Amino acid sequence: MQAEATLVRATPARKVIPIVPYSVKGRYRNIKSIILNLAFGVYFFLPWLPWPNQVGQALLFDIGSARFYLFDLVLYPQDLMVLVGIMVIAASLLFVSAAMFGRIFCGFFCFQTLWTDAFRFIEKWIQGEAQARKRLQQAPWSMKKIALIGSTHALWLGLSFATAITFTLYFAEAGTLLRQVFAGEAAIAAYVTISVLTATTYVAAGFAREDICFVACPYGKFQGVMQDPSTVTVMYDQARGEGQQGRQAPTAKLKTVETRREQGFGDCIDCNYCVNVCPTGVDIRKGFQIGCISCGLCVDACNNIMDSLKLPHGLIRFDRDEHLQKPEERQQRWSQAKRVGYASLLIASIAFTWHAISTLSPFTAIVQQQRQPLVTQLADGSLRNRYELRISNKSAGAETYAIQVHGLPADSFKGSQEITIPAGKSYASNFSVSLSPAVAASTSSFIVSVTPRTQTDAAENLMANFFAK
Repeated sequence: MQAEATLVRATPARKVIPIVPYSVKGRYRNIKSIILNLAFGVYFFLPWLPWPNQVGQALLFDIGSARFYLFDLVLYPQDLMVLVGIMVIAASLLFVSAAMFGRIFCGFFCFQTLWTDAFRFIEKWIQGEAQARKRLQQAPWSMKKIALIGSTHALWLGLSFATAITFTLYFAEAGTLLRQVFAGEAAIAAYVTISVLTATTYVAAGFAREDICFVACPYGKFQGVMQDPSTVTVMYDQARGEGQQGRQAPTAKLKTVETRREQGFGDCIDCNYCVNVCPTGVDIRKGFQIGCISCGLCVDACNNIMDSLKLPHGLIRFDRDEHLQKPEERQQRWSQAKRVGYASLLIASIAFTWHAISTLSPFTAIVQQQRQPLVTQLADGSLRNRYELRISNKSAGAETYAIQVHGLPADSFKGSQEITIPAGKSYASNFSVSLSPAVAASTSSFIVSVTPRTQTDAAENLMANFFAK
């Protein structure tokens, strides 16, 4: 028996060509730049915004004290429903935008997109336009190349460090923490956070870039499932662009619109400008692709070319796929129902969160019985239970609380009937209840009423149990 030998040749690895997007001017580039400046302004300056609350800082996530300060709103762990509502609104916005407007979040608001844009602005400022950057990449190493690339990476690291240290300022008093960081007196967690975020920002925005969108980001994976013909996203009008004879450059014989139409050529001149400006290297003319982040830069590029050819805008545009379909293939009823459904979901989540915020109490009170011992018998035969009443003042100023009990005989309550608590503090007040054996046998519970002096309508009635054994 003769064995057959099979020759297996290794397939060479595909060479990864770095994407160097060209610059473009237009409506969507302007919108992206405005959002970028606003986002950076809010992110970097919000920790320094003074606010007349308990901490003097507009936004502070005080994990050590388990409190979140959002302007005039103070959230405690007991206010879990508000935090849940905020997360539901964020998730609803993400899913609604994905279903109705495609990956518009990725193209205009995603942190990866914003910081990559900023890194590319730095790169362009130092190294020049795309053509100059490509020549620099291919050029042999020299002092000029080392200076240009070195200064680019230095500024990238500077922006990454500023991003990381600003992030930590949201979790402590900004001025104090900043001084501690540079004085070497901050907690080890702050230095670890700054180091990790500096490294990840530098790698993600400086090197990974579009690979984050293709490989790491889960949003792009499920967004394709949520998209349907009624979703507004970047579209290429293939019928107009291809015509009957396909694409053709504007040669001497095909300069006018009339000539191109007479010979059956489409409006697309196959200049590849739409591909060259795409930050993920997508050719939108091939249809919907997972790499498209709906940033609209290809729309700006195509419109600029159309202006030079004196052709109407819109060869590449934001539109619904159903508008490019034949009338009998459209699903308008389903599209309208879907939009109503998603809008209802978003409105419901906003209403839920608003209700949770509007019903927040300016204080929280918890009464617990001390377990050791559960019941104490006094010399006169009466039975005594001990309790701890813990009150958290969530208001912006000191508050005095009146403590009363209901459902017990007079003089059975022993403890403070008033307690003053500074803003943002939690104090405990111990009290006891003593009952004769006959009364204790018929008393299973009573009410503890806590009433703030300045906000009597915010009183809370707490149920406490009385044990006779």
